[in-house]
Amino acid sequence: MRAAPLQATLLAALTALPLSVSADALIASWNIKHLGWNNDKAFDAVTHVANHFDLLAIQELMDPTALQRLERELEALSGEAWSAMASDDLGRSSYREHYGFLWREREVEYTGGAVVFLDQRDVFAREPYSAVFQDRDVGTEFAAATVHVVYGDSISDRLPEIDALADYWQWLAEAYPDTPRLLMGDYNLPPQHDGWSPLRDLGAAPSITQGATTLSSTNGQYANLYDNLWSEAGRLPITGQGILRFPELLGMGHEEARDLVSDHAPVYVALNGAELDRQAASFTTESSASTDDAVSRRCIDLNNASAEQLDALPHIGPARADDIIEGRPWPSVESLTRINGLGPSRAGDIRDSGLVCM
Repeated sequence: MRAAPLQATLLAALTALPLSVSADALIASWNIKHLGWNNDKAFDAVTHVANHFDLLAIQELMDPTALQRLERELEALSGEAWSAMASDDLGRSSYREHYGFLWREREVEYTGGAVVFLDQRDVFAREPYSAVFQDRDVGTEFAAATVHVVYGDSISDRLPEIDALADYWQWLAEAYPDTPRLLMGDYNLPPQHDGWSPLRDLGAAPSITQGATTLSSTNGQYANLYDNLWSEAGRLPITGQGILRFPELLGMGHEEARDLVSDHAPVYVALNGAELDRQAASFTTESSASTDDAVSRRCIDLNNASAEQLDALPHIGPARADDIIEGRPWPSVESLTRINGLGPSRAGDIRDSGLVCM
C-alpha cells in the first residue's frame, strides 16, 4: 500500500511573498541529498526552504527533471518567476550527479558563461560547474561556482580535490576576468583543516567559520561544518552569512528531516544588506504507519539496491557495490565485514549513515 503523501500547512502569507526582507540578494548553497531519486523526497518542504533564497547552488542533483519540478513549485509558492539550469551528469563510476543553479528572476539575472571545468589533471570526481550572475537591483556581478568534493574512505581521499581547488580558483579568475568569485559547495572537510592552505594563500576565505551543517541522527545535533561559500575579501558586498537549520523551520526531528529533505543544512551569504526571514512551517504525516512505510522505501536495501544506489553508501565504491550484489543475501549491515576492506569500523559508518534499510 502506497504511503499517503506528505501534507504541508503553510502560513497564508508565505504563498505570495519572497522570504528575503531586503530587495537585495541572498545567495545559498545546499546539498539536497539525492534530489531526483525515487526516494519520496518531501518537495513541499524542500520548496519552503529554497524559497528563503534568491540564488541557490545545488549539489547531489540526481535528475534534472527534479530541478524543473522544484522551479515550478517555487513559482507556485512564491507567485514569482524562477529559472534553473543544470550541468551534465558527472562522475567516474555508475554513480553520477549533476550540479544545479536555481534563481528568483526578480532579484537575480543569469548573464552567461555556464561551463563545467575541463579537469586536465583528472583530479575531480565531479568537475566544478560555474556561471555568471548579477544582482538586478544594484548591478553586482559575480561568478558562482559549485562543487561536491568526493567523500571517499577517509580525509586523505578528499585532500587532492581540496588542493586542486586552488588551481580552479585561479582558473575562475582567468575564465571570468575582473569578476568577483564565489565558490560554493559540500567539501566534506571543515574550513579549519590545513588542507585549505593553498586556497587561503590565494586570498580566498570561508564565509562560515563556526557551527556545523550536517544533521546528526540525534535531534538538535549537527555534526560537521562541511558546507561553505569561499570568496575574496572586499570583492563582493557581503553583509551577512549563516546556516539555515531547516528542521526547526519545518517542525521535524533530525531523523525525519534526513529522510524527507536532506542531511545537510543550506549555507548562505547576504549581498548589499539583504536579510533572511526565517519562516516556520508545519509538516505532518497522516499516520506513523505511513511514515514508517515511506522511510522503508527511501532507504537503500542491501539485498535489492542497484550498484548505483549502493555506491552512495560510505566506503562503497563501484567494486564494493559489485561485491555486495554478488554476496547477497546480507542478514545485517555488520555482515558486510565479509567484504575485503570493510572492517567493523567502516560497517559501523555505513550503519550510522542512516541510508541503509535496517
